[in-house]
Amino acid sequence: MTVKAYGAYAGDKLLESMDIVRRAAGPHDVKIDIAYCGVCHSDIHQVRAESAGTLFPCVPGHEIVGRVSAVGEHVSGFKEGDLVGVGCMVDSCQHCADCNEGLENHCDHMVLTYNGPTADAPGHTLGGYSQQIVVHERYVLRIRHDAAQLAAVAPLLCAGITTYSPLRHWKVGPGHKVGIVGIGGLGHMGIKLANAMGAHGWHSPLRSRSGTQQERWARTTWLCRATPMKWPRMQ
Repeated sequence: MTVKAYGAYAGDKLLESMDIVRRAAGPHDVKIDIAYCGVCHSDIHQVRAESAGTLFPCVPGHEIVGRVSAVGEHVSGFKEGDLVGVGCMVDSCQHCADCNEGLENHCDHMVLTYNGPTADAPGHTLGGYSQQIVVHERYVLRIRHDAAQLAAVAPLLCAGITTYSPLRHWKVGPGHKVGIVGIGGLGHMGIKLANAMGAHGWHSPLRSRSGTQQERWARTTWLCRATPMKWPRMQ
């Protein structure tokens, strides 16, 4: 099926409207009408060919939220009308040790949501800056937030999980101190998550001008350092 998308035909070209082809939903596929797609800085690097190996046309976007419009005959976890999300990957080998442990993101054959190898036209994956996407059910996430919150949910699928994962791994909670370097797309998410977990800590701007909006916001809950940190030597 042909859908509308925004992408670029070369690294020095602006994004433009284009028609792309999505495969028909297979037995284990979920077809999603995309409501929102976050803008990750990785999208910018990739579409500008600042990351090696960009394949064109490039349709970025890996913070996707939307509503299921169709499912394959063997899909059991989703139904038409469900709110769902798709993050940074859409496939993997599905049989290696990592995949069997639910760690598909460590699979040597992981397929990224855009610029990854696929049998679908044009031979590489096309991302979420589009009207629809078709993804194997294994890589679709259920979203339980209210539909009115979907725009805010989208960045959780990249910046959110990137910062949540180490906080969860180290069991951050009340009484812990967490350092955040820079308030960018990930930094501000890290502060929000760590604060929600009950932690306290400091934030060290990479480039700081006293009185910026980011610093004023950070000081509401955290100490914001405006001077360079002296990092401890790793043992």
